[in-house]
Amino acid sequence: MKRVVVIILAVVLGGIVALGVFYSLDSNEQARNQGIHYLDDMVSNASITYAEEGPNSFPDFTEASKKVMDAVVHIQTSITVRQSRSMQPEQLPDPFRDFFGDEFYEYFFGPQQEGQGQELPQQRRMGSGSGVILNESGYIVTNNHVVANADEIQVTLHDNQTFQAQVVGTDPSTDLALIKIDGQDLPYMALVNSDSLMVGEWVLAIGNPFNLTSTVTAGIVSAKARNINIVQDQYAIESFIQTDAAINPGNSGGALVNLQGGLVGINTAIASPTGAYSGYGFAVPSNIVGKIVEDIMEYGTVQRGYLGVVIRSVDGTLAREEGLDITEGVYIDSVLENSAAEKAGIREGDVITSIDGNEIERSAQLMELIARHRPGEKVDIIANRDGKRVETEAILQSREGTTKTMSKEKGKVLGTLGATFDDISSETSRKLGIKGGVRVRELHAGVLSQQTDMREGFIITKVNNQEVTSLKEFISIMEGRTGGVMFEGVYEDVRGTYYNAFGL
Repeated sequence: MKRVVVIILAVVLGGIVALGVFYSLDSNEQARNQGIHYLDDMVSNASITYAEEGPNSFPDFTEASKKVMDAVVHIQTSITVRQSRSMQPEQLPDPFRDFFGDEFYEYFFGPQQEGQGQELPQQRRMGSGSGVILNESGYIVTNNHVVANADEIQVTLHDNQTFQAQVVGTDPSTDLALIKIDGQDLPYMALVNSDSLMVGEWVLAIGNPFNLTSTVTAGIVSAKARNINIVQDQYAIESFIQTDAAINPGNSGGALVNLQGGLVGINTAIASPTGAYSGYGFAVPSNIVGKIVEDIMEYGTVQRGYLGVVIRSVDGTLAREEGLDITEGVYIDSVLENSAAEKAGIREGDVITSIDGNEIERSAQLMELIARHRPGEKVDIIANRDGKRVETEAILQSREGTTKTMSKEKGKVLGTLGATFDDISSETSRKLGIKGGVRVRELHAGVLSQQTDMREGFIITKVNNQEVTSLKEFISIMEGRTGGVMFEGVYEDVRGTYYNAFGL
């Protein structure tokens, strides 16, 4: 049998396709001041326009196509493949003078020696994908894998206007990104409630497969809440809409719409034995898209609530093994200490069957519903415990275990750097002989991945020669900073002091 693979829909313009691998293809005043629209009853704190819904009638695709084509864009990216920038001081290249200036450079490393100052060899890669304009001011949602690590992003509208775009924020956990172009009175698309989308309903996929711009294909919703394990992130959220509308490399980030022209999902991946369309396509539901976009606009980064459980979908086999009297729901393998679930009284062996009145049949549904909430928000939970119904309320927490949302200033800092950080323990400090520091726990799209070769696990001890002993100090130092920045630090597994320099 042929091995079925899933390919990323954003591909290098050369058309190279790798087989055998999974690829991922109450409103606030500030949002209103940006000219963002609100309609009806979609997600709270909406930062984008939501359209009214109506029943599908006959499968006439012409009106829906006309309505949405102008709001789908072609995205082309340029990525520089750099040599390592995590080096000893004497190895830092001369181009960093552009960021820091001669005096600052020589303060750290002394006068430039003969033979220094040669630029590192670089290579450029080109890529392409699709995106959807969400409001008239030029906010565009696409896939994270379309724009990840891009040095330049060019957006081409349906009428062939071109713009340079900037990344506003990314969420690797859902493979979504928000970018922005400088435009006014742009055509845009409205989101509709993806929960109301039904299996068997007609949908259209609009995008730019194989650089064939403004392509429309039609199909039906084949399934919902699909988890296909393609998002390469520790905290991945997968609850895809599956469709048989033909999508191909280049459709990534494009629109999945209903016959009223409402955005129900962002096309992200396909499953294929050949590298091209083979009948299976997957899209991130609009209810997740709306939440991610709102968070990035309001906070600068995604504010995600966590329940704090290890879960499995219930099936007949698990029901027999655990002696359950139900065959649908989400089984709780374990509950994390001091988590929202533990405080709500959820126990190991419980089977969650409902969240906020929504029936839960598999784990992807639970992950999606929790992912729509921020830390501090409450969810109503119904569980089955030894055949008895248990009702409780959980107050979701952040990954750090608090119920507070991140400040916008902190969110902007972390969003720009493209990393998550935490304090190191006193034991680690003693082991490394340092007073303290901030560990780079995860790297994703942002300045650090674009301009340095920093590895996850790097411990920052100084910023521009200013000592850093805690995350609070680090955020305070980085807020509002521009120009050249130098991180000094260490790795636990490598001897020596290392420097990562970049420009803001």
